[in-house]
Amino acid sequence: MASKKKFHGIIPPVSTIFDEEKKFDEKGMAELINYLIEGGVHGLLFLGSGGEFSQMSFNQRKEVADFCISYVDKRVPVLIGTGSTSTQESILLSQHAQSKGADGVLTVNPYYWSLPQKNLIEHYKNIADSIDIPILLYNFPNLTGQDLSAELVLELVKNNPNIIGIKETIDSIEHIRDMLTKVKEEHPDFLVFAGTDDHLLNTLQMGGDGAIPATANFAPEITVGIYNLYKKRDFNKIEELQHKLMRLLEIYKLSTPLIGAVKEAIKVKGLNISTQVLPPAQDLSEESKSKVKEILKSLSI
Repeated sequence: MASKKKFHGIIPPVSTIFDEEKKFDEKGMAELINYLIEGGVHGLLFLGSGGEFSQMSFNQRKEVADFCISYVDKRVPVLIGTGSTSTQESILLSQHAQSKGADGVLTVNPYYWSLPQKNLIEHYKNIADSIDIPILLYNFPNLTGQDLSAELVLELVKNNPNIIGIKETIDSIEHIRDMLTKVKEEHPDFLVFAGTDDHLLNTLQMGGDGAIPATANFAPEITVGIYNLYKKRDFNKIEELQHKLMRLLEIYKLSTPLIGAVKEAIKVKGLNISTQVLPPAQDLSEESKSKVKEILKSLSI
């Protein structure tokens, strides 16, 4: 099994690039991957929420995973999102990711039924038993309708050695703190990543391991900068970057889901990509496109 220490720092939930016909665009994807690696990110997550996995078919997800794992070619660690409403589909996607050389998978809990804790435990056990590579849990209760509590996560970690961390996409510093004090204190190698950009610094200060922030798609220098400066204990420069990050988050408000605004920001940064999104997401309005440009220009990004 890959080392837990392989995963740390800033791991963007990479946008999936589609052409004008809404087909997977390998050329645009390659350009974005190179940009992010050159920007100093510590890993890459493909097929997370920001990668539009929920709008894709099973075969589309395999196509994207195939290309991205191969193209990254071990330059940085790769996580593949394999969450599904179906345990069997999550297993098959996780096995596919492992067979193609992924370093780990990120698996959100099923997001249709509200499940008893025993069902969630069995769901993750079945996935963990099916692969040898590391698994990061993905807690996003606003979208799944169900929270992964620290108590549940602790039980999963005790009984499944390849469950090695969690992405906490939750606007609750108390929940992140519980994950650190109740799980990480008992299992020091357990990894806790902020899923929301604005909790990166808080998470690091409490003993967490980094973030999986969508702004890193178009401004990796901000979150990578915060992480690297924190590790050097250079707190004077962090404040300036933190202020910029808070302003950047205004971009998220310009589309629902936020993927359209993120892709527009990537394009504004100079990458030659299509900003197509998969339905039911819709293209960004002209007014919102202008606001994306204004925000980035005002921050000299």
